[in-house]
Amino acid sequence: MRDRVRRSVLAALAVAAFAALGFAGPSAAEDKIKVVATTGMIADAARQVGGDLVTVKALMGPGVDPHAYRQTRTDIAAMTKADLVLWHGLYLEAQMEDFMGDLAKKRNVVAVGESLSKNLLLSHDDYQDKHDPHVWMNPNLWSKVVIAARDALSKTRPEAAETFKANAEAHLADVARLANYASKVLSSVPVESRVLLTAHDAFNYFGSAYGFEVMGIQGISTESEAGLNRIAELVDMLVARDIRAVFVESSVSDRNIRALVEGAAAKGHKVVIGGELFSDAMGEDGTYEGTYLGMIDHNTTTITRALGGQAPARGMQDKLSAGS
Repeated sequence: MRDRVRRSVLAALAVAAFAALGFAGPSAAEDKIKVVATTGMIADAARQVGGDLVTVKALMGPGVDPHAYRQTRTDIAAMTKADLVLWHGLYLEAQMEDFMGDLAKKRNVVAVGESLSKNLLLSHDDYQDKHDPHVWMNPNLWSKVVIAARDALSKTRPEAAETFKANAEAHLADVARLANYASKVLSSVPVESRVLLTAHDAFNYFGSAYGFEVMGIQGISTESEAGLNRIAELVDMLVARDIRAVFVESSVSDRNIRALVEGAAAKGHKVVIGGELFSDAMGEDGTYEGTYLGMIDHNTTTITRALGGQAPARGMQDKLSAGS
């Protein structure tokens, strides 16, 4: 009897020890939904909505251009093993279109950007059969992508739908505050200064939402070439309209923007680089700018201050990195 009690106690202690070490059955990590997202913006939406119930891998990190990105073997392995793959669509990940179409026939794959009604999307003269994919530049439009991510997660794990709904509502409230902040500070930019010139045409939704004239040296895709004639035309425009600030992008070479600055200087007109904007990728992982809220807060604050408006140096939540 005493031996049986002793063995029971030892067995109980062993189970407790194994549990403490994480060996008692499936771990919490194994029970999480494995999500793979193409862009950092989509990955952030999945994390915000999924919370503790998801693990999220972003294929494209800071400074990576989604227009030119091609899936690697590691990416393919991750996507085929994932419970859910979220990509943008709208021809943003142009080099991955065929692969995603094939993968969607076998796996749980959702193009969250294509959830938006066509009447909300902008077309472009250079791409008659396609829409501008850069919808994240307007927080009110991005909120609809967050909802698409919520629905995809809820379909993947229906029993957690209420949790995903609550998480999405909290995040959408933050996105709404961001939209209000952007409207407020950008309205302080003098009307004649509301010209945003960047490396490629990624800011048309921004311009449409906040009343800015937007110009890109390249087209919607960074794969398009910027000819010398285009740069010469823009230099003449900078001089004629007395525009004094242009912007570089974190995921696009600054070569063409610097050519504009030098071209204007050759004509006696001083143009400065007003700052680096996040266009197709967010900031560094682990930073405020490495979240959707921080990305757009940074862009909005940088544009406002560079073009003569009033905005707090560290942005909406006083979280922007010093000098960002």
